[in-house]
Amino acid sequence: MPKRIYIFDTTLRDGEQSPGASLNVQQKLEVARQLERLRVDVIEAGFPASSPGDFEAVKVISESIKDAIICGLTRAKREDIDVAHEALRAAVHARIHTGLGVSDVHLQFKLRRSRDEALAMGVDATRYARNLAPEVEYFLEDAGRADTEYLYRVVEAVIKAGATVINLPDTTGYTYPEEFGALIRGVREHVPNVGKAVLSVHCHNDLGMATANAIAGVVNGARQVECTINGIGERAGNTSLEEVVMALATRRDAFSFTTRIKTTELYKASRLVSDLTGIPVAPNKAIVGANAFAHSSGIHQDGVLKERTTYEIIDPRSVGVPDSSIVLTARSGRHGLRHRLTQLGYRVSPDQFEQVYRRFLEVADKKKEVYDEDLESIIADELHRVPEIYHLDYVHVVAGGGTVPSATVRLVREGKEMTAAALGVGPVDAIYKAMDSLVQEPHRLVDFSVKSVTGGTDAMGEVHVRVADAQERVFSGRGSSTDIIDASAKAYLQAINRLAYRQQEPVSPAPEATERP
Repeated sequence: MPKRIYIFDTTLRDGEQSPGASLNVQQKLEVARQLERLRVDVIEAGFPASSPGDFEAVKVISESIKDAIICGLTRAKREDIDVAHEALRAAVHARIHTGLGVSDVHLQFKLRRSRDEALAMGVDATRYARNLAPEVEYFLEDAGRADTEYLYRVVEAVIKAGATVINLPDTTGYTYPEEFGALIRGVREHVPNVGKAVLSVHCHNDLGMATANAIAGVVNGARQVECTINGIGERAGNTSLEEVVMALATRRDAFSFTTRIKTTELYKASRLVSDLTGIPVAPNKAIVGANAFAHSSGIHQDGVLKERTTYEIIDPRSVGVPDSSIVLTARSGRHGLRHRLTQLGYRVSPDQFEQVYRRFLEVADKKKEVYDEDLESIIADELHRVPEIYHLDYVHVVAGGGTVPSATVRLVREGKEMTAAALGVGPVDAIYKAMDSLVQEPHRLVDFSVKSVTGGTDAMGEVHVRVADAQERVFSGRGSSTDIIDASAKAYLQAINRLAYRQQEPVSPAPEATERP
């Protein structure tokens, strides 16, 4: 009988540490609800002691989500644990996640404590947390580079102190599959009380081996995998949830493991996280990338048309990707649009539908035929808006051969209209310079990219930008339109609005030497 693997999603905690991936409380709740529909076992909702915003997000998610364990991260400090306990108070199923680094490099340079001192701190934190929560997960940060004898000592001690889950992270993505699998196997073989806790793996993707390492951990005895939607996370990211889940589902012959994930919700979860964070999914991304089920080679096309399994090992419908492309026009009407949105997995209220329908008509009038990819961009624009500190009221550009590009922009803030004009090396540069002169918050453009949503000269263009504030925090924005100039303006202003909204939130002191897997 297949063994059960628990899926621990940390999109809202570790995933949000990606530069530019900052989400507000309502956006985090929207992602949490989709994770509940996806049927993940554990949702790590945030780090409550790190900021009032994170505390509120964990609290709201704890109050709203009933079919998953809600987890809050803490440092190995009683004051952090108290804050997490308060944020998780309403959760039907609560878990406190605490821990410390175990590698010598972390102990010496980050924690500045001896092995015995760190061990004592970890035991105290675990025992204290277990008095407040029915489940305590203990992370051993940088386990992949730790001395194994010390690692075994720590695992045994924190299980004795009450830890119910042991998280063994490859924090820097340093290990390779055989090595990481041996680490998990070693813990199982050398820790006498290991049977009293669930072993968990938390792998990073610095060398591109996060998914392979996580699977190796499972094969060698881990029963929980920590991952994120689209593999987002700091540096090169985390283990990709959709990759692990579909690897186990597709290769049951090799692994004989199962999860409770509703795989048909994977694609929708991917799009939602991408839209809200402003982090695009690479076209060649496994499982959820635009090209994951696309075939351009004539030989491949011929094979797939004759028998899908010649070149596809996964049925697109099993992960929520429509197997057919439906073309809508302005004459399709409300019923046709509503039916297609339902087929694509979108649940919208009557008011939201009318909002989407109005935008759909605008796009359909301009490009005549509206494809699924266009609908996804419309949904992203209309339903995943950030709070508007600045509203784009008007933009006009002059550009072309032999002309100095110029732009006039009018923004509205708190009912007050502000207009500026600027010259640039191109129309987009001119727009951004005009906006910069009107925006009060210091910022700079970090990245700009543009892509076509569908083919043809009338295709919708999608622009992604990232801006940084004075503290070098990065904020993402996206915009789509059949007019690439309009899309560029929308994307830039969305990023600026994220930045401005974040600066209005209460700020608490940054945690000192934050421990995290």
